[in-house]
Amino acid sequence: MEQSIQNIPLLNLSVSFIPVALALFVLFKWSLNSSNALYALARMLIQLLLVGYLLSFIFESNHSAMVIGVLAIMVFASSWIALGTLPTKRRTLYRHALLSISAGGGFTLLIITQGVLTLDPWYSPPLIIPLAGMVFANSMNSVSLAAERMSAEIQRQVRYIDARHIALQASLIPIINSMFAVGLVSLPGMMTGQILSGVSPLIAVRYQIMVMCMIFASSVLSAAFFLLLAKPIFTDMETEQN
Repeated sequence: MEQSIQNIPLLNLSVSFIPVALALFVLFKWSLNSSNALYALARMLIQLLLVGYLLSFIFESNHSAMVIGVLAIMVFASSWIALGTLPTKRRTLYRHALLSISAGGGFTLLIITQGVLTLDPWYSPPLIIPLAGMVFANSMNSVSLAAERMSAEIQRQVRYIDARHIALQASLIPIINSMFAVGLVSLPGMMTGQILSGVSPLIAVRYQIMVMCMIFASSVLSAAFFLLLAKPIFTDMETEQN
């Protein structure tokens, strides 16, 4: 299977914004928050363009200190973003989110990069940075859903232990659905990218299995760590509600 990734000219890329414009029009006509969606799109464009130049520089420099710096930024940023769903206690819970994502995501990333892929050098930027992005992004989403549901259940005066179970189960809905759908409904990003670049589907499947295991483990571990570490804060909230 010989095929290379097609380079997308900027003019062709602009065509992808036609359905985006239609989607924004629907939000506007339905009096929904189209300005927030427009801001998110603009921010996405700026962030991706900047990270493209940044990653090109990091890949060329091939320096471990830069890779560690990028991973640190990912963890600190994802920990703060994860708590954006909480109306209160965001600063109080930040330390717990940071420790949870670092432990759950970091442990999983270490096992995958050093045990499965056996990277040489261990900090190989073209591999470890994209994988870290997947790990910490899914850990962030899992912690975010767990925190939001935990807070909601405590406000409903559900006992901590019951609320914890509900929160953990809710946090895993996206990844569980992804695992059910993969191969039947969707071909995930890494697998699609490899197939488009000419890699055999049988090899691409192995990588996708690795990725699914990676994001499932990091999601469960990060959310569970967060709910355990934040127990004193949530039990205080429980007491206040009673």
